[in-house]
Amino acid sequence: MSDEFYIKRCLELAELGMGKVSPNPMVGCVIVVDDKIIGEGYHQQYGQAHAEPNAIKSVFDQHPENAEQLLKQATVYVNLEPCAHFGKTPPCADLLVRHQVKRVVIGNTDPFSAVDGKGIEKLNNTGISVTTGILAEECSFFNRRFFTRVQKQRPYVVLKWAQTANGYFAAKDGHQKWISGSLAKRLAHKWRTEEDATLIGKQTAIIDNPQLTAREWAGKNPIRLVIDKNLAIPPGNHLFNKEAKTIIFNEIKTDVEEHIHYIQMEDMQYYLPQKIMFQLYLMDIQSVIIEGGAQILKQFLDAELWDECRIFTSANSWTDGIAAPTINGTLQEQIALDSDKLSIYINKLK
Repeated sequence: MSDEFYIKRCLELAELGMGKVSPNPMVGCVIVVDDKIIGEGYHQQYGQAHAEPNAIKSVFDQHPENAEQLLKQATVYVNLEPCAHFGKTPPCADLLVRHQVKRVVIGNTDPFSAVDGKGIEKLNNTGISVTTGILAEECSFFNRRFFTRVQKQRPYVVLKWAQTANGYFAAKDGHQKWISGSLAKRLAHKWRTEEDATLIGKQTAIIDNPQLTAREWAGKNPIRLVIDKNLAIPPGNHLFNKEAKTIIFNEIKTDVEEHIHYIQMEDMQYYLPQKIMFQLYLMDIQSVIIEGGAQILKQFLDAELWDECRIFTSANSWTDGIAAPTINGTLQEQIALDSDKLSIYINKLK
């Protein structure tokens, strides 16, 4: 099997950590001797063991009598450079050195300054053969949330909305009017389990009274982010329930009331997307879905502060309504979902 084959397997394993390891990257590890996989592992939970120690443990579990000898003959595949620093866990590069593995094949070098080439240097200095850049583009896109946070000092931003076939986003009369179907709703709940947070504005909170939880998909609820300048959302709103942590950006107060966190900001009419993204970066929030309303989405679009846009387009048309935002991005994929169509755009200009 080729190096590419085993790196792809690393990505398959790494994806099992989606929604559980942020702000760490998703990493998988495959250990091979004579074209046979003898151990696998992935980073399962933030603060717990990384992919490499989990994979090495699986070697000892499956081959208790000769694990040490097998590791000395092994090629270790990992989609991201083994860490070289003490964080919540010991350095993975040191672990590979201790077991005297023969070769290490890496998808991406780690952009984090405490690693960035240092793991590779440790391996090289002890005579371990290192190959890098295998499926590098695929690996970096896979960990795009982590790369964006480290390289741009902000979260990875996903815009999401539904629109009618003739481009309407919401009803003009201020009442909630559902556009997309049940399959689209379930997929949107799945997305919430994959990202750290989801953000809406005051009007969406008042009109739709959303819960912003992942009720229709197994997984964690995202942190709920709300822009409410004057704290006008009524206290009975679903966002104040105890289903998830809620952060309210406002101009009045900074306070913590159980699971509700108020963060005061000055002059919210100026550079609001930039201010919020920097605040989220400081809070180790690595990714956010922006679900509305139209004005909030437009602010992020105008500021070019977005990375990915997911649009559900219904087969139905309305006679009037509020026009959906205009997207200027590169169409990456289109998917049929019953009578709806999902279009995914990537911001190539960011």
